[in-house]
Amino acid sequence: MEKKYPESKVELTPKIAKNYDKIMNVASLGLYVKFIRKAIKSMGISPDDKILDFGAGTGRNAILMNKYLSDKGEILGLEISEKMIQQFKIKTNNIPNIRVINQSIDKPLNLEEKFDKVFISFVLHGFPHSVRKDIIRSAFNALKDGGEFIILDFNEFILKNTPFYFRIPFKKIECKYAFDFVEKDWKNILHTYGFNGFEEIYFFQKYVRLLKAKKE
Repeated sequence: MEKKYPESKVELTPKIAKNYDKIMNVASLGLYVKFIRKAIKSMGISPDDKILDFGAGTGRNAILMNKYLSDKGEILGLEISEKMIQQFKIKTNNIPNIRVINQSIDKPLNLEEKFDKVFISFVLHGFPHSVRKDIIRSAFNALKDGGEFIILDFNEFILKNTPFYFRIPFKKIECKYAFDFVEKDWKNILHTYGFNGFEEIYFFQKYVRLLKAKKE
């Protein structure tokens, strides 16, 4: 698959996409599984929530979110990688209130329904800033009034001021788009698009944040 944004690392090759969960588990020495469970618990999911999952991946996050939903709750995943979509469908085959469609999140969404929550996990930082703005607009338009845009991603920090044991791996692993992402004031940016009522939950010595923003 040809990358739409060549310098991004959130657009995965088919080989990496096929083995994504295994790669994340091994690379994190098993820490990622515990972390993502804790992060999703922190979302404050209500039993009847309708959740839109931006960049839904293999369905692991959707399955974890579904544990907090009743039969009336729903999850719709948006994903463009066919390998990811295949895995998503296999994992959620017997879960009727979870589905996935092939849909880019940087384009206007033609969805008939509105959602209580839009969730995006470690995807937003991997785009040019102009594209991030399009994604924020898509999230706002997809939400019900009072709904929440929930961003799980890197927190804000000045990279040159971070300890070398974090700064060096970050520079080697992350794409160039991440470097400006971490130095932006995301609450102020979201506020300009109509979001307020912010809540922040931190992980990994505050280098990672779950940011909740309410559509008001």
